[in-house]
Amino acid sequence: QVRLVESGGGLVQAGDSLTLSCAASGGTFTGYATAWVRQAPGKEREFVAGLSRSSSRADYADSVEGRFSISRDNAKDTVYLTMNSLKPEDTAVYYCAARLSVSNLVFRENYNYWGQGTQVTVSS
Repeated sequence: QVRLVESGGGLVQAGDSLTLSCAASGGTFTGYATAWVRQAPGKEREFVAGLSRSSSRADYADSVEGRFSISRDNAKDTVYLTMNSLKPEDTAVYYCAARLSVSNLVFRENYNYWGQGTQVTVSS
């Protein structure tokens, strides 16, 4: 069972960039599809970006397409979310998620493993 530990959140200004990290503690991401999901105050959790188990396929929410990029370093067992041109509406708690997968699909839901979340605040 993989444990996910996020880091890299913080307070930034609109237009800035930020990279979040998600490390697999006590395990490995081998065989797992991964994703970043966010939750803003008073709103439901929202899919942000996902990566297939092989990292060859990615999917993004329309709201972040072209600004955010998800990637994985297998040697470090770490998944990243690079966020550029940040907007105040990107303010949320960002969660890393993972699920075992036998296919090379990207999933927007039904993740089994979650990190504790990291706060990202974008000021205008």
